[in-house]
Amino acid sequence: MTMHLGFSVVGVAFLLMLFVPNIRWARNQPDGYAEISRHESRILLALERIGQVATTCTAVVFISPQGFELPWLLWLVSALVLMALYELAWARYFKGGARLTDMYAPLGPVPVPIATLPVAAFVLLGIWHQSPVAGLSAVVLGVGHIGIHLGHLQELAGR
Repeated sequence: MTMHLGFSVVGVAFLLMLFVPNIRWARNQPDGYAEISRHESRILLALERIGQVATTCTAVVFISPQGFELPWLLWLVSALVLMALYELAWARYFKGGARLTDMYAPLGPVPVPIATLPVAAFVLLGIWHQSPVAGLSAVVLGVGHIGIHLGHLQELAGR
């Protein structure tokens, strides 16, 4: 498999879908988040940070050699559906009063959707780009990010 470099407008669109609700959240973090984040695993935090940088870069620099041709288009559509569900999870969070516990509420069968859905979407974007590097970057991000959020959920359940 040959990876193709270029500028991915699709990757930039995915990153905007990811960053916009996070910027809104960062401006007004829920009560209790600072306390719960103090207990994060340093290893998971390092994996999350490495994955964030790598996923951001790979989303932008790899392009799909097949573009919008079937069956590759199905990978992109699936990734877009996951990102739409991610936006829905954020909308539910903000509309529900932006409480800490709401950040971790499942969306149907999806646990911690605010962490899980974008990671899965970026794995699928990596498949669409036909870039193992992009897919692996998203997996590293997922191990750290989802692991941290599952830890937060477990800590909240123990309160």
